[in-house]
Amino acid sequence: MNQLPTKTKLAFGFGSLAFGIKDQGFNALLMLYYNQVVGLPASQVGLAILIATLIDALLDPVIGQVSDHHRSSWGRRHPFMYGAALPMAIAYALFWAPPEASQTTQMVWLVVTSVIVRLSISLYEIPSAALMAELTSDYDERTTLATCRSLFMAIGLVGMGILVFQFFLAPTAQQPVGQLNAEGYVQYGYVAAAIMLFSVLVAARGTHDRIPSLIASTPAHHQQGLVTGLRHLLTDRAYVSVVLCVFFFSIAGGVSTALGTYVNTYFWKLQSAQLAAIAGGYGLGVIVGLVVAGFSRHLGKKAVTIGAYALALVAFVLLISLRLLGIIDLGPQQMLPWLILQGVLIGATVLVALIMGSSMLADVADHIEAKTGQRMEGLMFAALIMIQKGVSGMGVFLSGVILTVVGFPDKADPATISLDIVERLGIFYVLGIGVMVILALASIGFYPISRALHQHNQATLQARRAAAA
Repeated sequence: MNQLPTKTKLAFGFGSLAFGIKDQGFNALLMLYYNQVVGLPASQVGLAILIATLIDALLDPVIGQVSDHHRSSWGRRHPFMYGAALPMAIAYALFWAPPEASQTTQMVWLVVTSVIVRLSISLYEIPSAALMAELTSDYDERTTLATCRSLFMAIGLVGMGILVFQFFLAPTAQQPVGQLNAEGYVQYGYVAAAIMLFSVLVAARGTHDRIPSLIASTPAHHQQGLVTGLRHLLTDRAYVSVVLCVFFFSIAGGVSTALGTYVNTYFWKLQSAQLAAIAGGYGLGVIVGLVVAGFSRHLGKKAVTIGAYALALVAFVLLISLRLLGIIDLGPQQMLPWLILQGVLIGATVLVALIMGSSMLADVADHIEAKTGQRMEGLMFAALIMIQKGVSGMGVFLSGVILTVVGFPDKADPATISLDIVERLGIFYVLGIGVMVILALASIGFYPISRALHQHNQATLQARRAAAA
């Protein structure tokens, strides 16, 4: 297969800007906004997100299955990609503008708008992610495509993180703590929604010309049902190892981002401008991560992934652990360089994890076809994306539970909050993330596909297609 044009690779990745923006908002801002600004109890916010997550979890595999078997003049994937753009943008803008009403009404608003945002993201992301295994069968070029997707997702995460804390959530005379600036969240919602709409449409249009060369769906008389497909996937060692790894790491990421703003605001007592500087550290980490991901050509995808996760474990928990143990006791300004360095390491390792996970899963698609004769990219990536969204949502839910257990008050003042409460928050943060990253490391250890096995699978599929021609 010929190498893909650079413009196609960039267009393919550009749509994940929307996923990154949504993840930054849902994970880093959602709990703080609806709990400390809107005023809903943390347990209710966590419950609302859990409800939305469960609904999403039920429908994501259906979207993947339908995408795998869809036939149209625009192929299997693109009708869904185009159709997701406008509902996604409208729902995301409304999500950050709840009505001034009873807590019950605001709770319903939170559930409904988050469900629409999540499902529209799925309608785009699942078919788009499935394209990776169809656009190329090359072992290394898939890593390049995964890099493009992960890069733009990281740009959405980091770039919007810088913008939101530097501009939208800047302190005002009425609200000196920028993170609690209610009007800034509404403005952020409108701008973020517009960027998400643009990115999805550009990605769909930029890959449209590849439709004639994409792999067609399995013939109708050979297509299997959703339950059979899931059974094939969930009994395959390669697939399960990637999915479990993503499962545990996404929980860690959900807890980190949902509680990270709390930790930075109340544990480290940082201001919004300092949070923007830390977000800049994540941006530098993205550049570092791109360099590190390139080593997969020499070391293999599995080895690079294990190294990234081990470094992520250190980056997530080291500074807070040292503070809790009394080894470091610096003020916010003195801690800032170390927190920026922590952001660089987390940004790099998370990006590498995203790249390697997607690239490995594209290789699993060929591995599954070699075993079963079925093309199941949509269902495969649906399950992965469902887990990424679902367990990050579970991370938000778990964060709500942690805030409730430690007795964290609603609308708390960073200057007067109890030191005991803040320290308990730090302890739960370290334990929750540490356990999940260790489990992710253990899971990826079972991944069996090397470059040699991938090439063997490709040879098997090529021989089978030649015999059927």
